[in-house]
Amino acid sequence: MMVGSSNQPPPPMNSVAVISPQFCVGYPVDLTISRKLMTLQDGTFGVTDINGNIMFQIKGKLFSIHDRRVLLDAAGNPIITFQQKLITAHRRWQAFRGDSTDSKNLIFSARKSSLLQFKTKLDVFLASNTREDICDFRIEGSWLERSCLIYAGNTNNIVAQVSSKLNY
Repeated sequence: MMVGSSNQPPPPMNSVAVISPQFCVGYPVDLTISRKLMTLQDGTFGVTDINGNIMFQIKGKLFSIHDRRVLLDAAGNPIITFQQKLITAHRRWQAFRGDSTDSKNLIFSARKSSLLQFKTKLDVFLASNTREDICDFRIEGSWLERSCLIYAGNTNNIVAQVSSKLNY
């Protein structure tokens, strides 16, 4: 079953569908990133639900100039393409609709909040926010702790959370 399918409750009225409303739900969803799909030439990851069903796949080459990745739905259709923008001060990533990297299909970009960081802090700008004076979302987290919080703009309103569940 796809997250946000027709037999799921609708997303909250104040939600923002950055990619598509079909991926928005008004309750927590547990997903797991599986590294079992990774090979030496191909950096493919699977994203599964709590029952082990593949919900998404992330495909990309391990060694490429732009470090390009494509997020696919469960049927293998491209949803979004991520690529690192070359020659930027704050290490910027861009996200495009489908399998495109054309600027007309830009959905959002993300960049480090500052050059020197001890914890990861990213500013996310939707494509319509061309001035980039205030971020649309802010991500703060720790790779070591495998967790992050996603905030609406420069507020303290948490819109999403990623945390690591360790099983011993």
